[in-house]
Amino acid sequence: MLKPALLFILALVTTFNLHAAQQPYKRTLKLMGSRFDITVVADNEAQGEAYIDWAVAEITRIEKLISSWDPNSHTSAINANAGKKPVKVDRELIELIQRAIAISKLTDGAFDISYASMDKIWKFDGSMTAMPDAQTITNSVEKVGFQNIVIDSEASTVFLKKEGMKIGFGAIGKGYAADKAKQLLIEKGVSAGIINASGDMNTWGKQTNGNPWKVAITNPLDKNKVFALLPIVNSAVVTSGDYEKYVTFNGTRYAHIIDPRTGYPATGIISATVFAPKAELADALATSVFVMGIEVGLNRINQLPGIECIIVDDQGNIHKSDHIEIEKP
Repeated sequence: MLKPALLFILALVTTFNLHAAQQPYKRTLKLMGSRFDITVVADNEAQGEAYIDWAVAEITRIEKLISSWDPNSHTSAINANAGKKPVKVDRELIELIQRAIAISKLTDGAFDISYASMDKIWKFDGSMTAMPDAQTITNSVEKVGFQNIVIDSEASTVFLKKEGMKIGFGAIGKGYAADKAKQLLIEKGVSAGIINASGDMNTWGKQTNGNPWKVAITNPLDKNKVFALLPIVNSAVVTSGDYEKYVTFNGTRYAHIIDPRTGYPATGIISATVFAPKAELADALATSVFVMGIEVGLNRINQLPGIECIIVDDQGNIHKSDHIEIEKP
């Protein structure tokens, strides 16, 4: 369920009015193991740099909270005590896990933060010469299941029922961090900006010329051609997909995004782009749509108000949800 950084969604931030009092200031850096591009609108460079520093500090705080690589994080403590005892954690982490479970229920388990328990039997580095056998695939997900995440809201504890279970936020963490950084900057009075977390884009306000921020979406099979130009106003856009990391067996192309319910890689889709009010939600739903497939994924998205989706299938065909308007470049 890990989602790679995709470069075929590009923020179009080059049409600023250079005569406006405020200007955009941008910094690119590595956070949460990924590239982050943080752009803010400010009166001057010193102010812009200070704004960006606030965002970086908030993203770093979130990483320390949810990282499963940091042995001192609450997430690591939950995993270390799987099958043993509940672990008391920050209220913020409890609420994030509760929202993740709600998305698991909404997507019939296509999204599941306990995917981290999966045995890594699929290799997408060119070393695989044959599919794993069916029993090995079945065994790989035996400790996965959001139903086995027990939350005691009053005690603020999390318990994983099965020993060896693990939770991870690879398919939701960057989106959540982008949301929190955006929220902090808005509270600090920053009028506009974009936080781009390796393709997980979150915007607020407008460009200094008064126009909305826009994203250009290209077909990953032909990255030189833009097929959609879409405004994003105080919202987020996230792409889940894989046009490089995959294997092909018996004529079927298997992407590196694994269905946590079955252990089999997703098929049929190269990219799924979701537009939503928050990057956390768009992040989770993009992965979910990729796993659910075109028909089921679009049907689910069409039932959710304020959420839209564009899918590119493995033949390069474009599919979209009912209410999205695609502006040709």
